Amino acid sequence: MLAMDVVDTLRHADRLVERELEGDARRAALKQRLREIYAGQGIAVPETILDQGVAALEQHRFTYTPSPASFGRSLATLWVTRARWGRAVGFALAALVLAGGGWWFGVHVPAERTRVAEQQKLREGLPRALQAEYDRVLAATTLQGPRDRAARLLAEGRAAAGAGALGDARARLAGLQTLQRDLAQDYRIRIVSRPGEQSGVWRVPQANPRARNFYLIVEALDRDGRPVEVPVTSEEDGTTARVAKWGLHVPEAEFERVRQEKLRSGLIGDPVVGQKRAGELEPRWSIPVTGGAILKW
Repeated sequence: MLAMDVVDTLRHADRLVERELEGDARRAALKQRLREIYAGQGIAVPETILDQGVAALEQHRFTYTPSPASFGRSLATLWVTRARWGRAVGFALAALVLAGGGWWFGVHVPAERTRVAEQQKLREGLPRALQAEYDRVLAATTLQGPRDRAARLLAEGRAAAGAGALGDARARLAGLQTLQRDLAQDYRIRIVSRPGEQSGVWRVPQANPRARNFYLIVEALDRDGRPVEVPVTSEEDGTTARVAKWGLHVPEAEFERVRQEKLRSGLIGDPVVGQKRAGELEPRWSIPVTGGAILKW
């Protein structure tokens, strides 16, 4: 311990004298300082011991050199300093556990229950609903076309339900419901003939600027005269919408006949041009039509 104290004292002296001296002069100064320190402790030291002390000091034999950075050193440092960060990490872990538990019981478990309920509905509810709507379609019509369409929707819906495709199965169910609703509709189609409203229009098709397409503006009404929305597809852009009023494409001669009749009397003698009966999908026309329509004019 004494030797270490002496060398430590001498090390501090070394930092002072090295600013002023170098080489042999520096070593001589350190040796003299070492001699004085031992003498102050009442110890007689030979010259060889003094030389060894100076040499040891120059070799940094008593200087601590930190070990290089490593994973093991990092772990040891963390363990030694655990009192500083341990509580904060503990609180963070506790909060993480609580958050995870909240997500598990508040989000995951309800979502899993919903998924199981949907699967149960797919296995039981949707097939029964598909069959019920199919039976309603068969009861609504004797025409083979709508029945074949209903059979296709039923088969596709059952396959989707069996495969777990809830969205596809519901879409086929909606298709059957729409088909049944369209079959049940019973309405007349008549030319619009009211003050301030057009009864007919003509358009120039983009594909043939030299031609003209002629349309009568018609509406669908039930037995009580209330508007009925029916599916109509525009021949101009291919969009389909459920509307109560649309433009019906007719030959030019028919358009001209209606126009002349309205010009003569201000009225249209027989505005009813079609009848859609329950159990059928397409109306029966009393005038020539091309099968086309428009939704805007």
